[in-house]
Amino acid sequence: MGRQTGPRRRGSAGGFSMLTIFVHRNGETKELPAWDPTLKLAGCDSTASDAIVWADLAAPTPEEAAILDRVFGFHELAIEDAISESHHPKIEPYDGYLYLILHGIDFRVAEQQFGTHDTDFFLGPNYLVTVHDPAARTVPEVQAVIRRNGRILGEGAAALMHRIIDTMIDHYHPEVEKLEDRIDVLEKDVFNGAGGDIVRQLLDMKRDIGEMRRIVVPQRDAVGRLARREFPLIDNEVAYRYRDVYDHLVRLSDEALIFQDRVNGLLEAHVSNVSNRLNEVMKVLTVIATIFMPLTVLTGAYGMNIGLPKFPGGEGAQFWWVFGIMLALSGGMLLWFRKRRWI
Repeated sequence: MGRQTGPRRRGSAGGFSMLTIFVHRNGETKELPAWDPTLKLAGCDSTASDAIVWADLAAPTPEEAAILDRVFGFHELAIEDAISESHHPKIEPYDGYLYLILHGIDFRVAEQQFGTHDTDFFLGPNYLVTVHDPAARTVPEVQAVIRRNGRILGEGAAALMHRIIDTMIDHYHPEVEKLEDRIDVLEKDVFNGAGGDIVRQLLDMKRDIGEMRRIVVPQRDAVGRLARREFPLIDNEVAYRYRDVYDHLVRLSDEALIFQDRVNGLLEAHVSNVSNRLNEVMKVLTVIATIFMPLTVLTGAYGMNIGLPKFPGGEGAQFWWVFGIMLALSGGMLLWFRKRRWI
């Protein structure tokens, strides 16, 4: 999964900067064109300031991501995870900051399957650093909100991270509804006896639901740790907000289980339908074969070149006698099968 972003800002050296920086200081929020080396970050500098900083890296190259080490001094393993393509959701405490990976989600209509995109968070006492891939829509949305209302950043870095995560989880609901719509369509196809590639579609659906659950459950656990206030960077007021996000993730996890049960039921129903149709076909073929068994014996006996008892009426009537006996045998066998409820 590559990384990309919107318009790039040209730096002083003639290259392109992938960095978006917001600073809230003295009750005012500003967007900086480049990193201000005079900014003091708690945990990253010996002198902390009252400034609150949000630095966002959209699809950075390793060279562009060097700010994570050079300016913020993050651990090299966390930086490696942040600039790599994808990782499972997790939360890791480091000295003076938290590192968190969460996944956004989108439904790829053309491919009829789910896609995920990760956003990495570095949360410090007065700063938040985000790194996201090109499919992430949450961070640009929050940036647009901050440009309209700069007071949001003044609530603090932890509250800003909550706003981003909450928006990210809100995006799950329309995507999950699309998934449910797909299940409803497949359900109709199964009960209408549709053939073709219905099994492949059900298996693809099962894979998507499994992928969704593999993403949601670790995110639920990570956000749950934030809601339980395991970390000093999350105060009580913000922890209450994370509890609401945690509840949303619990519901998504439950819905994934329900969807999985529905798809398993559809697979069983489809197999049962196919088996029932096969049984009906085999029943018809068996009845036909059973009816023709005595007829074959009768025609074989009267087809032999030996003398057999003659029916009344002369040579011309022998065929009609045999034909009538065959009809009577067939009708009698069908009536008996019907009486026994075999057909």
